[in-house]
Amino acid sequence: MQLTRAADYGLRVVIHMAGLPQGTIVRLKTLAQVVEVPESFLAKVLQTLTRGGLMLSRRGPEGGFELPASSREATILDVLTVVDGPVQLNACLGENGECPRKERCVAHPIWAEAQIAMLTVLSRDSIGELAEKAAQQDRRTESSVQSVAV
Repeated sequence: MQLTRAADYGLRVVIHMAGLPQGTIVRLKTLAQVVEVPESFLAKVLQTLTRGGLMLSRRGPEGGFELPASSREATILDVLTVVDGPVQLNACLGENGECPRKERCVAHPIWAEAQIAMLTVLSRDSIGELAEKAAQQDRRTESSVQSVAV
């Protein structure tokens, strides 16, 4: 399983927005530059995040995108699910994933265990916590760059 580009970009933009003060509205062009994503592709991802309730869209001259306070409590799994749908390692693990071989498949219990482990990891940290980790990493990077420059 590999993340889609849309899910990766969605996660980048949500984490970036969570690092900004609550209520900050950012234009699409600025977001695309900051998270290093093509603007046209990011527009589609932001529409999906908005429809999924993880982002707010504001129209007009002062418009842009805003992260609702509740989205800071969302997890990576929440973002991935909004952008790509249910996260699953194998088709037999989904809601409608009936497989005629399931009862005699020796790999099924392994897929099921791996699925649980993956969902647990993806649900562990909130977007707000990840934004704080990113800010700490940025501060460490700035500090090391300054010490090298001196």
